Amino acid sequence: MDRPHSLLRQSWAPCDMRGGGTVNADGFGAGWFPGDGAEPVRYRRSVPMWTEANFAALAPTIASGAVLAAVRSATVGMPVIETACMPFRCGQWLFSHNGRIIDWPDSVAKLAEELPVTDLLTMPAPTDAALLCALVHHRIRAGTPAAEAVAGVVTDVGMAAPNSRLNLLLTDGDTIIATTWTHALSVLAGDDHVVVASEPWDDDPAWTEVPDRHLVLATRSGVRVRRLDN
Repeated sequence: MDRPHSLLRQSWAPCDMRGGGTVNADGFGAGWFPGDGAEPVRYRRSVPMWTEANFAALAPTIASGAVLAAVRSATVGMPVIETACMPFRCGQWLFSHNGRIIDWPDSVAKLAEELPVTDLLTMPAPTDAALLCALVHHRIRAGTPAAEAVAGVVTDVGMAAPNSRLNLLLTDGDTIIATTWTHALSVLAGDDHVVVASEPWDDDPAWTEVPDRHLVLATRSGVRVRRLDN
């Protein structure tokens, strides 16, 4: 794929370093931006990635400046269905979550009350990731800058449900916003690309591990990392 300004994030990496799933057999998805102001396009399936040949045939035909990919190891009790596979789409944004909300759903019931009823009724799946996406999108619609919306949701959920794993990634094709919260995240930045991933996929020394409880903001002008409590 042509990636003058690219990203790729695996929502459950095959060898997760901080207590997540180790076999990503519950689905996968990819989303990309076709350009010309069009909304992002997605391909998602609720089958193991290695059993699905159609996307392997489709991928070489895709040209995009930004791609978000995710593989899934479903939390026990959450449905294995296509609509639960990320990335989720909310307007011009693609969203992915790597982790788990502890004591779901009771721990975040109060936070869910900030959502309009229509948002709750139209969530793509009854999962913690779908609620996180809805909360972020609701705050962006209300006028909160995207990076602050993501940071606010992560810290609010982290307080309501301690010990949750809350790595979020949000992109509109030009900006990448990602968080670390009790989970692994690495960044690979070059002259013409940025990659944000759960773990490095090779031994390139340019990979940088993001410290826990930090936010990554990557744009065409560079990559910034800051603490989530700042």
